[in-house]
Amino acid sequence: MIIFLRIILFVVGSVLLANGGYLLALKKIHLGIILPFLIGLIFIVLSIAWQPIQNYLKTHPTAKKLWNLAWCGFIVWALTLAGFFWKISQNLKHTPNPQDYKAIIVLGSGTVNGQPTPILASRLDTAAQLAKQYPQAKLVLTGGMDFNEHESEAEVMANYLQKTYQLNKANFILESKSTSTALNLKNSAPLMQQQHIIKQDTIAIVTSDFHTLRAQAIAKKQNFSDVTMVSAPTPKLTRYNAWVREYFAFISGKVLQEY
Repeated sequence: MIIFLRIILFVVGSVLLANGGYLLALKKIHLGIILPFLIGLIFIVLSIAWQPIQNYLKTHPTAKKLWNLAWCGFIVWALTLAGFFWKISQNLKHTPNPQDYKAIIVLGSGTVNGQPTPILASRLDTAAQLAKQYPQAKLVLTGGMDFNEHESEAEVMANYLQKTYQLNKANFILESKSTSTALNLKNSAPLMQQQHIIKQDTIAIVTSDFHTLRAQAIAKKQNFSDVTMVSAPTPKLTRYNAWVREYFAFISGKVLQEY
């Protein structure tokens, strides 16, 4: 039984370590990548050093209690994470119904070297198709200046849409100050109002499939009353890392009363 457990720890740890190490090498650094990487490293160390650790615990009762407590805490956390993953999996697909949208809001997700990240590019690709279906709708691009960047995320998004899809920049509304989903929506409202678009108008919000649950709750809290969520697919390579990151963002949003 112990041998089987150690094999499981080593295999799971190796997968997590390889996945996290590869993404870190691509300079993708966030909690959803770092945490699985560290868990993988710990699992491998435990699988290799299991017996010496057990010998030590036999002679140190306090350490044994902490060991058991740590495992209990990890199991509870893993169960809540699995429950959250299930909730996201039930909420992935949001497709727009034909409506007279006044605005299409695209929520930011980071830039690197003046280019959208793969997750943000997926949101923009989805938004571009929607914008072509509803050319009368204003396209609201949201996001401030990322670390070590020279353009705001909104500007990078506008450049991408112009270059890739030849969309008319005159139809864009750039919200270039925000640093979170809540601020994306809050700061967009007065800019839209300048274009005679209010929160009660029919509005589409484009974001990643895993992010729609929290984004919709935030929009509701901010009194956007006629919102359609539109899902952009998440690249498979980073899908579950993004879900882990969203797990903590979801908790943080609740604590900060964003929804």
